[in-house]
Amino acid sequence: MRLLHTMIRVGDLQRSIDFYTQIFGMKLLRTSENQAYKYTLAFIGYGDESDNTVIELTYNWGVTEYDLGNAFGHFAIEVDDVYQACDEIKAKGGIITREAGPVKGGTTEIAFVKDPDGYAIELIQAKS
Repeated sequence: MRLLHTMIRVGDLQRSIDFYTQIFGMKLLRTSENQAYKYTLAFIGYGDESDNTVIELTYNWGVTEYDLGNAFGHFAIEVDDVYQACDEIKAKGGIITREAGPVKGGTTEIAFVKDPDGYAIELIQAKS
């Protein structure tokens, strides 16, 4: 068994594709459209789906926002330098919701970013 993808619903598919590809350097891997049920899917990630877990962006036609609720936590992305990553994300217009620094009660350095739909993305400093 392996984890294939995580799906999130988005209010503007192109805006979300642009965010994840331009700010996080992911690639748009494939899209599909379902006319009968009025939705479009876009799969994004850092590598081919056969070898990597990816994110499925689901756009339900005509729905521009969602109540994210309080059950979902965040995605986590490992970065080489969490401080530099935050600077680059801010320069590209990304929103940092927690500046880079050590996690409470520990030494791992993290930061948090918010995507265009309000989903949280944790940046975690790579261990050397």
